[in-house]
Amino acid sequence: MAGNPDFDLFQLPEEHEELRTAIRALAERDIAPHAKDVDEKERFPQEALDALVASGFNAIHVPEEYGGQGADSVATCIVIEEVARVCGSSSLIPAVNKLGTMGLILNGSEELKQHVLPSLASGEAMASYALSEREAGSDAASMRTRARKDGDDWVLNGSKCWITNGGKSTWYTVMAVTDPEKGANGISSFIVHKDDPGFSVTGYEHKLGIKGSPTAELAFEECRIPAMRMIGEEGTGFKTALQTLDHTRPTIGAQAVGIAQGALDVAIDYIKERKQFGTSISDFQGIQFMVADMAMRLEAARLMVYTAAARAERGEKNLGFISSASKCFASDVAMDVTTDAVQLLGGAGYTRDFPVERMMRDAKITQIYEGTNQVQRVVMSRQLLR
Repeated sequence: MAGNPDFDLFQLPEEHEELRTAIRALAERDIAPHAKDVDEKERFPQEALDALVASGFNAIHVPEEYGGQGADSVATCIVIEEVARVCGSSSLIPAVNKLGTMGLILNGSEELKQHVLPSLASGEAMASYALSEREAGSDAASMRTRARKDGDDWVLNGSKCWITNGGKSTWYTVMAVTDPEKGANGISSFIVHKDDPGFSVTGYEHKLGIKGSPTAELAFEECRIPAMRMIGEEGTGFKTALQTLDHTRPTIGAQAVGIAQGALDVAIDYIKERKQFGTSISDFQGIQFMVADMAMRLEAARLMVYTAAARAERGEKNLGFISSASKCFASDVAMDVTTDAVQLLGGAGYTRDFPVERMMRDAKITQIYEGTNQVQRVVMSRQLLR
């Protein structure tokens, strides 16, 4: 409107741009050189963890009162995006630290926050999120893991699967049924420590992508934890899980944007150098149109992710649509952009001499975890039709 333009609404604050510069420099210096080896050897990216901890980027979301930096949701997305630009596996360190503690930050007691969060902020610990089971993936409310009260403790029995960074994390946010008669309202949320009696990691998945991030199966056999480790009230666990995902799905969108940006950057450098028919292939209109479409959709995805993160940061209600939309759109874009990047490199793109084949494999999971993109469309349509 004339007289009162508020175009700053669409410009990141200077400190966010400075953050991007800092984390990009760190990622290119300390993480990128190891990304190929991490993928090929399917090993945890310890170099990335060490660099992120040393710089305070490992769990940038932890509030200042618990020793963290208290970064806002957009800043957290920028960190994840820039790490994912060079290594998808490594970006799951800051992403899953947030996923594993968001329910605690939203609904946990002060005592429990003080018990868990400082160790994340210091880099002493990582956190994971344990919701899914073999027979309860998209239908999480049908989970079978149980928790019963026993004096001043809770005792957990059951198993969880697809746990990102499982076996590397110290803390696990675990959903378990405390009242089978109440359906979703009978699920409660707990914090489990890796040394709790009865807790074990029983196996690891062999995956298409993000091979440097272990994906584990967990078992709870008479796993006893103190009552103070319940997040919120009994029976509120499923609501906590949904709230968590509203806040963390944009971080998967950020990971997808980062992977796509990395692939686009490699493709642009390649097509400028590659010559056919006596000229750079970047001079061909068909190639130019491909690159333009890749960059256009990527920019739209980035803006949607930042918008979703900003709305979550403001504490807006009804985040379901924008949170799901940002994750769904960005991950679909990442799959398209990385596939096109492989195409632009031709035969070279199909080899491990270039990182785009890894980025294409890593991009695929962003369409699946934290809710498949089919489930995201269910969430979106339900909110629209409510």
